Amino acid sequence: MKNQKMAYVYAIMAVLIWSTVATAFKLALKYLDFLQLLFFSGLVSCCVLLVLMIINREFKELTKLTFKEYVKSALLGFLNPFLYYVVLFKAYSLLPAQEAQPLNYTWPIMLVLLSIPLLNQKIKIKSIVSIAISFFGVLIISTQGDILGFGFTNLFGAILALSTAVIWALFWILNMKDKRKETPKLFLNFIFGLVYIFIATVTFSKITTPHINGILSASYIGLFEMGITFVLWSKALELSYSTAKVSKFIYLVPFLSLITVYFILGEKILIPTIIGLVFIIIGIVLEQLKLTINKI
Repeated sequence: MKNQKMAYVYAIMAVLIWSTVATAFKLALKYLDFLQLLFFSGLVSCCVLLVLMIINREFKELTKLTFKEYVKSALLGFLNPFLYYVVLFKAYSLLPAQEAQPLNYTWPIMLVLLSIPLLNQKIKIKSIVSIAISFFGVLIISTQGDILGFGFTNLFGAILALSTAVIWALFWILNMKDKRKETPKLFLNFIFGLVYIFIATVTFSKITTPHINGILSASYIGLFEMGITFVLWSKALELSYSTAKVSKFIYLVPFLSLITVYFILGEKILIPTIIGLVFIIIGIVLEQLKLTINKI
């Protein structure tokens, strides 16, 4: 049953939580390296998804899956949570939160680019303009306004942050083609992902009992960034009369995130960050506007 007011409530709750995760990443990385953070947060996320499946009586769905579907989850789990968060957390360890978050937020533009070869979609002039505008914003943020001098604050970190957008867009496309129920599917993806994460952590880092602040911050990320927020957003989409009505709230995330970054992390928000972020959002909105017009 549709309920637009409740859809807005769930969407706003999800957006408010998402706006805190960039800050949570930076705080957690003070106590854990990026692999340890991923291991502990992924473990918490698996527990959260397991509880949700039990509550929703969906655990039996796992017994109905074919071998091919398990293989599919093994692939999707490699992309997300393993590869996506390994690259994302490493990017956050190299960049200020105000740079990493907007660069990661370019995934809708990467989605358009990947849709050309993977979904056989044709790119139009409006899409090209949208992409150019967003990537101009990326240049502004990555160089802190020194575009002509190509004065990147951390080029490797910027490449990693942009790579996360590509990985997420690829995961999104593959996930859209997978018609299994969302929570069991995500749980199985995360179980496979946790195996990859464990292997990477014991190989390139170590699993130790972290500082209490590390445990709390990793738990927060696993609980909200990877777990509950997914359910809130799915509920918002389910209750809304149209995806567009709630999707517009997503554009608030990077701006709200800058507020938490400023007040909690104490990062001085640079003017180029704000200007670059505005360009990125304009490009994304312009591309989404194209999709809306085509549907009318």
